[in-house]
Amino acid sequence: MPIYALGDLEPDIHPEAFVHPEAVVIGRVRIGERSTIWPQAVLRGDIEAGIHIGARTSIQDGSVVHTTPAQATTVGDDCVIGHLVHLEGCIIEDGSLVGSGSIVLHHARVETGALVAAAALVPNHMVVPAGSMALGVPARIKPDAVNPEMIANAAAAYLRYCERYRKDLRRLD
Repeated sequence: MPIYALGDLEPDIHPEAFVHPEAVVIGRVRIGERSTIWPQAVLRGDIEAGIHIGARTSIQDGSVVHTTPAQATTVGDDCVIGHLVHLEGCIIEDGSLVGSGSIVLHHARVETGALVAAAALVPNHMVVPAGSMALGVPARIKPDAVNPEMIANAAAAYLRYCERYRKDLRRLD
């Protein structure tokens, strides 16, 4: 797996995290215990603020996580970041789900247990309140629309995948 330092900026990956061999991690990136980084995901912490991924969080295939000079990109514990998501200079709080193809931009905050629907655009400075859903382009808020059990089940599934991949993944070519 390509893991790079960039000058003094070095990744800090928990030994129980799973980073797929075809994911890319660059610079100041911290990945927590039992978190999973899937194929073609790119975590580019090439700016001092860095990227912080909590424990038991899934960054799925093809997602891009970047930062800004002014703000780190932070993803909390027990989060699910779907396929082809773009996160940049934002905060995703614990137990949240960001659906496939979504974009969450500078200084936006997805509060605990919130959901960003697939293909939504959460613009700069928007707050998605706890338990709410953001959907559309630009995103609109649908209050109290999230079933927290659904997010917890999705996060738990990726913990199982983590164990399976750590144990059984092998290259055949």
